[in-house]
Amino acid sequence: MVEAGPARLSVLSVHAHPDDEASKGAATIARYHAEGVHTVLVTCTGGEAGEILNPEADTAEAQSDLGAVRMRELEESVRIIGYDSLHLLGYRDSGMADTEHNEHPENFANADLDEAVGRLVRIVRAEQPQVMITYSNEQGGYSHPDHIRVHEISVLAFERSGDPEWYPEAGEPWQVLKLYYSSGFSRARVQAMHDWFLANGEESPYAEWVDRWPEESVDPTTTRIDVGEFIDVGRAALLAHKTQVAADAFWFKVPLEVARDLHPWEDFVLARSLVESPVADGEFESDLFAGVRVPSTS
Repeated sequence: MVEAGPARLSVLSVHAHPDDEASKGAATIARYHAEGVHTVLVTCTGGEAGEILNPEADTAEAQSDLGAVRMRELEESVRIIGYDSLHLLGYRDSGMADTEHNEHPENFANADLDEAVGRLVRIVRAEQPQVMITYSNEQGGYSHPDHIRVHEISVLAFERSGDPEWYPEAGEPWQVLKLYYSSGFSRARVQAMHDWFLANGEESPYAEWVDRWPEESVDPTTTRIDVGEFIDVGRAALLAHKTQVAADAFWFKVPLEVARDLHPWEDFVLARSLVESPVADGEFESDLFAGVRVPSTS
């Protein structure tokens, strides 16, 4: 285990496309930003292969250059959430398997793995986060090639950023202390929302999600961040992605005050840690920096 030091607290999130930063962990980042933690976003692709899902945003401009429009949407989302730093990894959106976008030689999924890791390591060493947030390898049944590749490069960057033998040209080594998987739609959260729709006599948009989980499966959540005061920030950030999300989408049908009562947390899975956690067995962490923050001596 590594002994925590007095360095500036920083958290770095790695996401696949513009809009992922708004749907996964946005309220958590907003909370830490408000607390003075340095917040960093890495967006790996430009989202060029996405579809225009909101008819009101289906303009000639969006059709002719969706990548540029999505970049502007990303910048607005970043402003709303409160990310201090945005890095673009520079790859094309890979699209889904067996599509034209998926065959493009410059897409993220087709990129050289070591090169992609090196790009992320360079950012890690420059920003010096103690905590990194990424996706798990299971993806909750969502098998987008870019999300899978985000998991791959993040795990390797966690392992290599502190090793001087890897990418010596990428800056001084920096060891991230904790690696988390974002459970933006944990079983507990989805079940709570699903039950609310049914209790109100409405068809649940989460029904298929709930059905995908075997009854005997265990929710892997290890960490719950109380974001009751920041849920509205996450919603506003998602609405900034106008080409991807309509204002009447099901995401927003649960009133804010109800969402705060149902599940006022964002859930994460602690995948790797090089510090001792002060949390007792069987309890959830309530802080991504548990074991990292230097205790007050006052």
